[in-house]
Amino acid sequence: MQDMKTLPVDSGLFPLAARKSELAGKHERIRQFLDRQNKDALLLMRHENIAWSTAGIAEMRVAIPNETAVGWLLFTRTGGRYYLTTENEAPRLAAEEFSHLDFQPILRPWYDADWLSDLRKRIDVGAIVGDHAASGLPVVSLQPLRLVLTSGEIERYRWLGKHTAEATAELLMRLRPGMTEADMQAQVAEALFARGILPTVFLMATDQRILKYRHAVPRNGVLEKFGMLNLCARRWGLAVSITRYVHFGKMPEDLRNKFRAAAQVYARLLQATRSGAASDALFHVARAAYVEAGFPGEEQMHHQGGATGYVEREWVARPGGKDIVANSQAFAWNPSVQGAKIEDTVLLLEHATKSGPTPADPIETLTKTPTLPIEETEWAGSVYRTPAVLEV
Repeated sequence: MQDMKTLPVDSGLFPLAARKSELAGKHERIRQFLDRQNKDALLLMRHENIAWSTAGIAEMRVAIPNETAVGWLLFTRTGGRYYLTTENEAPRLAAEEFSHLDFQPILRPWYDADWLSDLRKRIDVGAIVGDHAASGLPVVSLQPLRLVLTSGEIERYRWLGKHTAEATAELLMRLRPGMTEADMQAQVAEALFARGILPTVFLMATDQRILKYRHAVPRNGVLEKFGMLNLCARRWGLAVSITRYVHFGKMPEDLRNKFRAAAQVYARLLQATRSGAASDALFHVARAAYVEAGFPGEEQMHHQGGATGYVEREWVARPGGKDIVANSQAFAWNPSVQGAKIEDTVLLLEHATKSGPTPADPIETLTKTPTLPIEETEWAGSVYRTPAVLEV
């Protein structure tokens, strides 16, 4: 029997063989990127780029909050692929992260600070660029390479959205008055970790803290009537965002109206999320929608969301924004009116499917929670189903 310690933890979900073409395609994107930059090699230190370039197979992180890890990746324009790490980290990385990846190791002592000179001695490489200032190299952005998702990434994203949403819905239905915000945070973390998902943003809040703060991180609140689970989570480097609410007893009408207004803005943003739309135009869609919903100026109080992927927000809709929507991208819109927010993670899939032509609505919601209430909002001839507050 094959030693399971040498296999990535997700090999049963998405077999490695199915990722070979994805890996080849991404490495070709990197080669073309180096051609355009007229550079000889690219050094990757950031988690999102390491995950992207290895199809979510390699995890080199030890300290979760850090942007960088215990190893880096080097791609050369001539096709060389290397992982750079310290001698003490090498055995685990070789056995658990790179045993099924065509990368050569370059090792150094943990105390070696002059790694760049040593690297140049080991391989013949000319001009190098990097993705992090800590490298001391000219810094480049790989965001344009990451934004358009492959079919493999889309399948992994669907799994992540489904399981994150299930965990969120299950916990929301277990919330009871008397629970602290710390209890809510702990239970979210437990539910996600049990599914192999890493929580990256915790915005668990209760009652007046929800009504007062748009980014209410857990503090000393105790649930009485109104509770919020607002979180981001990752696996394979991909990030999803979701927000759900519970209210014990009848919800006040003014709060209900705020949720309806946020749902109207959300529907307008989904309808406008089409290839070629600029982030500036999307911001103004939200602005006009708040006016029509009776809450002018709310777009000034918090960002409305935007593209997601290997970062919780790759870009957000903003005045003058030049980012452009493209097919096969993921988005997390989060319009809000103080105390009420609508947030899900979606895919834009403007193409024919195996079963037929392009659907009338090319938006696919990844974080559906069918066991929770739904609000239906009609706009421009389409009905948009958004999450509603669970009233207990």
